Amino acid sequence: MKNIEQLNFEDKRVIVRVDFNVPLDENYNITDDTRIRAAMPTINKVINDGGMLILMSHLGRPKKNPDEKYSLKHIVNYLGQVIGKEVIFADDCMKAAEKIAAMKAGDVLLLENLRFYAEEEGKVRGIEKEEEGYDEAKKALKESQKEFTKTLASYADYYVNDAFGTAHRAHASTALIADYFDADHKMCGFLMGKEVEAIDKVMKDIKRPFTAIMGGSKVSTKIDIIENLLNKVDNLILCGGMTYTFKKALGGNIGKSICENDKLDLALSLLQEAKDKGVNLVLAEDAVVADNFSNDANTMVVDPMDIPEAYEGMDIGPKTREMFGDVIRSSKTILWNGPCGVFEFDNFANGSRAIAEAIVEATKNGAFSLIGGGDSVACINKFDMANDVSYVSTGGGALLEAIEGKELPGIAKLKD
Repeated sequence: MKNIEQLNFEDKRVIVRVDFNVPLDENYNITDDTRIRAAMPTINKVINDGGMLILMSHLGRPKKNPDEKYSLKHIVNYLGQVIGKEVIFADDCMKAAEKIAAMKAGDVLLLENLRFYAEEEGKVRGIEKEEEGYDEAKKALKESQKEFTKTLASYADYYVNDAFGTAHRAHASTALIADYFDADHKMCGFLMGKEVEAIDKVMKDIKRPFTAIMGGSKVSTKIDIIENLLNKVDNLILCGGMTYTFKKALGGNIGKSICENDKLDLALSLLQEAKDKGVNLVLAEDAVVADNFSNDANTMVVDPMDIPEAYEGMDIGPKTREMFGDVIRSSKTILWNGPCGVFEFDNFANGSRAIAEAIVEATKNGAFSLIGGGDSVACINKFDMANDVSYVSTGGGALLEAIEGKELPGIAKLKD
């Protein structure tokens, strides 16, 4: 796969898939510009080389074209301030050729929201799969998607994918467009490159002991990830709401705690699989439970195998914090996906904070630590520790699929 650093884009048109799916308030002000800032190294590379930069992105999940709420015109002025120059806006992805032809070296143009077009995702709109006419609509969309992708590709000499957050989607702008560029004219951007490097470090270039911390509320959403990790890790810490499915499967009384009753057999099979593979699977030994799902609820610390009927698990207890911390601090490769409690409530954030602190300590002692998944990222940011770990991923679903062992279309197409 070509490295963006090896290229000089002087007088070349470069179309870059970025992830500008940023949160906006009711007045269309950006409330978190992390994704825009993350794309700046790639943006600056093209501009500083004297290239003509064409940016494309999605915003939200619009169901029609156009949709004022999801128009990328709302971020144009802010983007220009961050870049330090005026950003040209093309309000129709399919009718931008004239503006692009007029671009000069160092110019920046932003295309309108790609998802204003059904062709971007390749999903039929307005007809349900079971309804008459769906098959014909799907066939027609497939043909129009080719034209949509071909038009986007025609705008540039080079294609750069710097949107790791959408790399698991085989959409027009994230994967299909790459087919229109030869191997020397398509590549990942700096952000995408850092993401791929970080994933490779935890999945391929493993320094042992390797510990994965998997949190979240449901076992069902993490089955494939857990099973893939059982072939790679030395320690697997399972925490969060899924804890109580395992505890109930083991015969525990879990009170009102969240539980997937149809996954009890699965939980037992995962425990046995870990044992068979020699993986140290670690579950909580005490829990902070509450009589109400609120920050001000009455609490107590109990054995998670014996939770009173009126209480539910909200966080790990002090004994478990120490136990998890000992495992993490002794590790050389660490992956964290999912908090171990209701960290949004300050009174139940102590467990997740303890995990974060242990990861920071291990990182300072030479471990490689990767934090990924929306809630884990929110955790590490809440505790102001993002700069103290090795890498914080920008991709939620993309990271999870990579950890599952799946090849991401947005990356695979750059290697063709």
